Amino acid sequence: MSETHSPHILITGARRGIGKAAASALQTAGATLACHATATATATATEPGIAIASDFNKRGAAAETWGRALDLLGGRIDVLINNAGVFEASSIDQADEAWLADFERTMRINLTASAELCRLAVRHFREIGGGRIINVASRAAYRGDSPDHWHYAASKGGMVALTKTIARGYAAQNILAFTICPGFTMTGMAEDYLESRGGEQLLRDIPLGRVATPEEVAETIRFCALDAPPSMTGAVLDVNGASFVR
Repeated sequence: MSETHSPHILITGARRGIGKAAASALQTAGATLACHATATATATATEPGIAIASDFNKRGAAAETWGRALDLLGGRIDVLINNAGVFEASSIDQADEAWLADFERTMRINLTASAELCRLAVRHFREIGGGRIINVASRAAYRGDSPDHWHYAASKGGMVALTKTIARGYAAQNILAFTICPGFTMTGMAEDYLESRGGEQLLRDIPLGRVATPEEVAETIRFCALDAPPSMTGAVLDVNGASFVR
């Protein structure tokens, strides 16, 4: 990025895994961060490096997070990184209401909250002369996921379409948007899934022979946030060890 000041960045889902690694990489690169994590029974906001704790399953949480980030960052945000998300199994054989509740929860956290933040970011970026959005989706957006994860795949497919729409709609205003689609990444969320579904068998589906590390995805996020040339806007970057190629 060409800004003369330290880039001000809001990153969601920064407590662990990809988000934590990305926050570390961005701080090392000189960015000033407002880090969000999902609010839990414990006081997440007191954790080192976490400034904002909120539950995106609740109406108004995304807007509240944006407002708090603006306060923390002196009224200016240059980059939004939507990384927060859930990956929860939901069998189609459970009760109708339970399945629908699972679907709506995942869509609200993974997609709707990200869209709300993107909307606020675009409006803000129009005022300050531009900015960048990086949305962390998944290879599931393109290849689908397991029978228990319809909602997850749908939410990530929506995120890709959302990002491309933003890129096409606002590039002339110096508002750039990128999607990153990891495959399995060695975080707690993926580790649980690998263990439950037979890790060795799933690894055979990855030509690289291993899952990605959080640091690999974090470096891709850092590049898009700080260094990717403007002509890359709208790009979808895969980080999946060639387990799915387009």
